Amino acid sequence: MKILLANPRGFCAGVNMAIECLDETIRMFGPQIYVYHEIVHNKYVVERFTQQGVKFVNTIAEVPEGSILLYSAHGVSPEIRQQSKGRKLTTIDATCPLVTKVHLEAIKYAREHYHIVLIGHAGHDEVIGTMGEAPASITLIETAEEVANLSFGLESKIAYLTQTTLSVNEAAMVIDALKLKFPHIESPPKEDICYATTNRQDAVKQLVELADVVIILGSQNSSNSRRLREIGEVLGKPAYLIDGASELRPEWFDGVQTVLISAGASAPEETVRDCIDLLVSQYGAILEEIVTRLEHVSFSLPKELRLLQAASDWSLRIIVWHSFWTTSSVRSSSTSFIGHQSRQKLIGLH
Repeated sequence: MKILLANPRGFCAGVNMAIECLDETIRMFGPQIYVYHEIVHNKYVVERFTQQGVKFVNTIAEVPEGSILLYSAHGVSPEIRQQSKGRKLTTIDATCPLVTKVHLEAIKYAREHYHIVLIGHAGHDEVIGTMGEAPASITLIETAEEVANLSFGLESKIAYLTQTTLSVNEAAMVIDALKLKFPHIESPPKEDICYATTNRQDAVKQLVELADVVIILGSQNSSNSRRLREIGEVLGKPAYLIDGASELRPEWFDGVQTVLISAGASAPEETVRDCIDLLVSQYGAILEEIVTRLEHVSFSLPKELRLLQAASDWSLRIIVWHSFWTTSSVRSSSTSFIGHQSRQKLIGLH
């Protein structure tokens, strides 16, 4: 058996930032921290933080007043921010900057009195947050067929936005239908589907023809992971979405010569390695990693966390400085006393 390991795969810059954000908050304040929704859509990641004592909540009412609350990578609506303020919460925004970009675009178009068509999946955390920015101005659709039901006038100001984790091909079909019906429809200068979603989909598309079966690491509620599995199915290969190696089934590999493995943008590399180890040990599989594109994107921690880090660092410095000066003062007093005695002795000798 041969394993084709797709690269890029796994964590994107936004997920890395969100997880680092939560790790750093735990380091600074301990694990008594709340997160609004899952920090990222991955069972393995959420369980790791839950075991440390972090609490994931679905409503702000579940968070005690004055607590520390992180917003997940998928973003939140202004209403949630207002509820947090009302409960006097210290909030840290771990929203992916690429999701924030879509929020800002929605605000801009709404202020300019556009009808906004949002292409996305109903009920997804990211979509809920984006629609919350301008609920009266946004209409949500998911498929090209739904475009026919849009009743905007031909002279209406219309713009479209997309969820960042959509299938590139399916989103293109919806956008083509929108442009056909509304030739004057506008869009942001740069597309909203994120680089990581696009790159992971492209890698699977390029490699799937070489494989007999496709294994995608990721959780069932991860939109971008589900899209990767769907690509395998659409291209005629058995494709499975799993959280980890324990979900692999022997019958999936009957008569299989080549296995393609990739991972959604919220799936940890550990889960990928566990699957590889199992296939190597049980089937003598040989690994070949194929790089289709290099990624160099990274995001800094949110401003509010960096300010808290700075405040924490200054507090530590103050403690150290206080200790240093207290010790220095004692030493200085002792030195002065000893020096005074020495001078007296010298004076006596004269």
